[in-house]
Amino acid sequence: MTLISSISGIRGTIGGDLGTSLTPDDIVRFTAAYGALIKNNKNNKTVVIGRDARISGKMVNNIVSGTLMAMGINVIDIGLSTTPTVEIAVTEENADGGIIITASHNPKQWNALKLLNEKGEFLNDAEGKEILKNSEEKNYNYAEVDELGKYSTKNNYYDIHIQKVLDLELVDVEAIKKANFKIVVDAVNSTGGTVIPKLLKALGVENIIELYCTPNGEFPHNPEPLPENLTELSAKVKSSNADLGITVDPDVDRLAFVKNDGEVFGEEYTLVSVADYILQNTKGNTVSNLSSTKALRDITEKHGCSYNASAVGEVNVVKMMKETNAVIGGEGNGGIIYPAIHYGRDSLVGVALFLTFLSKTGKNISELRSSYPEYYISKNKIQLTDKIDVNELLEKVKEKFKNQKINTIDGVKIEFDNEWVHLRKSNTEPIIRVYAESTSEAKSIELAKKIIKEIEKLF
Repeated sequence: MTLISSISGIRGTIGGDLGTSLTPDDIVRFTAAYGALIKNNKNNKTVVIGRDARISGKMVNNIVSGTLMAMGINVIDIGLSTTPTVEIAVTEENADGGIIITASHNPKQWNALKLLNEKGEFLNDAEGKEILKNSEEKNYNYAEVDELGKYSTKNNYYDIHIQKVLDLELVDVEAIKKANFKIVVDAVNSTGGTVIPKLLKALGVENIIELYCTPNGEFPHNPEPLPENLTELSAKVKSSNADLGITVDPDVDRLAFVKNDGEVFGEEYTLVSVADYILQNTKGNTVSNLSSTKALRDITEKHGCSYNASAVGEVNVVKMMKETNAVIGGEGNGGIIYPAIHYGRDSLVGVALFLTFLSKTGKNISELRSSYPEYYISKNKIQLTDKIDVNELLEKVKEKFKNQKINTIDGVKIEFDNEWVHLRKSNTEPIIRVYAESTSEAKSIELAKKIIKEIEKLF
C-alpha cells in the first residue's frame, strides 16, 4: 500500500491502514487542508470538483464534497469528467479552485486529488507547501451548522468544453469532415470513452470504432499511453484499415496516436506535430520540459521561432510559457497546452488541432510522422542508498561534464551534438532518473549506459 503527499496533491492506493494508503481519514485531512487555503485567501468560497471513472471515484468524491461543505465551502460537482474539463469549469463558474479526483495514468487501485487555483491551474510551490503544513499540523476548522457549504451539480461541461474547442480559430471542422477519417478510440474504460467520441462526432467524424469506451473504471490494460500498452489498439487500427488510432489516459490530459500501419506515432511527437501546425499559422515561442524530445526545438527553430525548456512538471511548463509568451507548449508525455483556450494539458484540444492539421496536409499519419526528425528517448533510473547525498552527486556530475552545455534548473541536463542526458532526483524515492535521447534507440540506450557508469564511479 502506498500514500504520497506532495505539493501537487495526495495520491495513493485504496484500502489499508491510516497513513500508509489513501484512506478516508487521509482524504478528509488533505481536503480540509486545501479548504483552509481557500477560506483564507478567497472570497466566493466555491470549489468545482470532478472525477475520472475509477471504481473508488464516487467514494472519494463523497468524502471530498462533504469535507468542503463542512468547512463552509460551496461545491459544484460536475461528475464524471476530465482534468481539462474541470480546469475550464473553475473559470467558467468563477470558482476559487478545483479538485480533480484522479490518479491519472496509475492503475485502478490508485486514486488521488489534483488541486487547482482560481485560474483552473495547478497550485504553485508556496501554495502546495502551505497545504502540506495545514495537513500535518491540522490547521483547519469546520463551520457552524448555519454556515455549511451548499452542494450543487452541473452535467453539461463536456458540451461547454467541446464548444470551446470548436470555437478555436485553428480548428477546421469542415476540413476534418471532408477528410472522412476512420478512427479507433481506446479510452481504457474511463471518461475519455464518453468525451472523445462525442468530440469526434462534433468535428464531423462519422466512422468511429470504440475500444474500451465504457466509463466503468475497469481498465483493460495498464492505462499509461505507452507503446507496450497499446497493442490491442494497434491491432484494431490495422485490422479495421483505420486512418489512425487515438488513446488517452484516464483523466484525458495525455494524448497519443497510432499510425495507419499499426505502429505508434510516439507520444513525444504529439506535441511536436501540433506545435508544427500552430507555428505555421501563429509565429511565437514554444516550451516543453527538460525531459522532452529535442524535435520540438528543431521544429520551432525551423519556423524561425524560439524554444525554451522548463523544469519537469506541468506547473513549471505553464510558468515558463507565461514568462516567454509561448503560443504552444506541453510535455513529451502527450500533454498539449494551448493558451488560446486555457493553461492546462488538454487532449480534446490536441485531437481537434491534430486532425485539422492532418486533414490539411493531404498526407496520411505515417507520412506526417516520417516528416519529423527521428529521435529516441531511453528512460532509466539508478537506485541509491539513503546515505548518498544526491545533490552532492549531481554537483560532481556537473563538474565532470563542465565542458558540455549544462542546464541545472531541474537536476542536471547535459547536451551533446544531437544527444542529451537528463539526470533528476526523485521526490518520492532514493533514485536518480536518467533520461537519454539520441538519433536511434540503440544510441540512446548506449548513451544512458555510459552516463550511468560514470555516475556509479562517482559514488
